[in-house]
Amino acid sequence: MKLNLRKIIEVPGGRVPFSCVLSANGLEHPSIVAYDGPLIAEGAVVNTAGTLTIEGEIRAKFRCVCDRCGMLFDREKTVTVNAGIAVDESEEDLFQMEEDEIDLDEILYTCFVLDMDAKVLCRPDCKGLCAGCGANLNEEACTCKKEIDPRWAVLEQLLDKTEN
Repeated sequence: MKLNLRKIIEVPGGRVPFSCVLSANGLEHPSIVAYDGPLIAEGAVVNTAGTLTIEGEIRAKFRCVCDRCGMLFDREKTVTVNAGIAVDESEEDLFQMEEDEIDLDEILYTCFVLDMDAKVLCRPDCKGLCAGCGANLNEEACTCKKEIDPRWAVLEQLLDKTEN
């Protein structure tokens, strides 16, 4: 979606509101199984003392696989958008305008992708899976016999003899 900013470029305090629905097609992440509908974006482009800024938020719902335990879970994510827009080409680190317009979809998709977590967990204290028996440590205790450090094996033998 192209958004024309011509009417606020020279007007400090000017605003151009937006509200749009973004398709989740092409938004791939290793931990996201499926999106539950489109992404919803709302906000405005604001001229603050000659500087154009896009402000708003993007809301999405999706189904994930936990990176530690492998369980499926649903997550809602809200991404706060606050990005600068270049008024001239000398500002290379900002999103660029083309003939007084911006590609709103491109900016919003970029902000959403950059805010994605590197690891997606079902809960902050997820214990994961046991490397030995594969038990989900969030739901059950591990049934593995703990390996003894070989440096302490002699002491373990002494303890076994005293118990008999």
